[in-house]
Amino acid sequence: MTSPTSRRTVLGALLAGGALAAAPTLPRRETRPGSTPHPAKHGARRTGTLFLGTYTSTSPGGTGIGVASYDTATGGITSRTVVTGVENPSYLAPHPNGGTLYAVDEQENGGVTAVALAGDTFRVLGTQSTGGAGPCHLSVHPGGRWLFSANYTSGSVAVHPLAADGSVGERTDLVAHTTPAPGPGQDGPHAHQIVTAPDGGHILAVDLGNDTVYTYRLDEDHGTLEQLSYAALRPGAGPRHLTFHPDGRHAYLACELDNTVVVCGYDPATGALTPGTPQSTGTGEGTSYPAQLLVTGDGRFAYLANRGHNSLTRYAVEDGGATLRLLDTVPVGGDFPRHTAFSPDGSLLFAANQRSGTVTAFRVEADTGALNPAGTPFPAPAAVCVLPL
Repeated sequence: MTSPTSRRTVLGALLAGGALAAAPTLPRRETRPGSTPHPAKHGARRTGTLFLGTYTSTSPGGTGIGVASYDTATGGITSRTVVTGVENPSYLAPHPNGGTLYAVDEQENGGVTAVALAGDTFRVLGTQSTGGAGPCHLSVHPGGRWLFSANYTSGSVAVHPLAADGSVGERTDLVAHTTPAPGPGQDGPHAHQIVTAPDGGHILAVDLGNDTVYTYRLDEDHGTLEQLSYAALRPGAGPRHLTFHPDGRHAYLACELDNTVVVCGYDPATGALTPGTPQSTGTGEGTSYPAQLLVTGDGRFAYLANRGHNSLTRYAVEDGGATLRLLDTVPVGGDFPRHTAFSPDGSLLFAANQRSGTVTAFRVEADTGALNPAGTPFPAPAAVCVLPL
């Protein structure tokens, strides 16, 4: 977010056209609902591709979706090109077949844009309205036919169909979060995330403004959402992002406003989420605006990005996913780590540091979960999302 307390009045004029640039051929990989990378021992040297979501309307700001290469042995990052023609592409998600990249257009008239990854060329396929303001998150249903997005400013979630070529069709549903009432100090609901649960049958939407996580069922024939239940967090928690444990029966919430994490039970049969007791981020007094958690593919460790504290908290995951035990915090090497992601093999963790305009990388030690700096900070103005493929 551009500010922890007043979010996303998004700025500036739309960039012209869909300028295309050459880039390395991207590896394709299949994903499954709730899948997470597995920490790997250091393997043979190879190069991966790193997509960067940015704000294009800030100063200094990005100029579109950044494309870089990273070395899996050293963590070093080198610039490749920029895909222009998308305004404020602040969050990115791939299609399960690896052939298309999707970006939110985080602005007052929010949109979602598809970019084809065809060979060594990027091609903007078009944009569709989300029906709301300030979309900040999107994800693709595992079946590859539906795209979900969360409109932060207007507090709603949208569904779009996806064509065989990866392009986005006109919206099939828009659901506003009207119940329960907003939390203390909030002016209304603020949808921050929408994801498919590992069971594949339930869609969960996290709303920071009314301290709630909603569970929906998707009608896969019509692209509509039916609300099944909701889980209320304590007033003022400000839940931001939900991350599932690989077992599919536990999930972890980063709560932005009360500086806590919450372990939740999850019932795959009903989609019901049961929040537990809030616990420490390890960052001391004050609010550190925790952003999100990552969980290793073997389910042994979790990592929390703390924007105010500029750190990464490491937890041991115990009791079959039911417990997070705080181990330590390490400096992130930048300012305001907005988003983090593992490399596909889980051996590297990348952090997009919004205020310093950098991306930092860490080697993930498979045995201990320890994080060790890798490479040098990579300059990326207004970097707010990092997607390694």
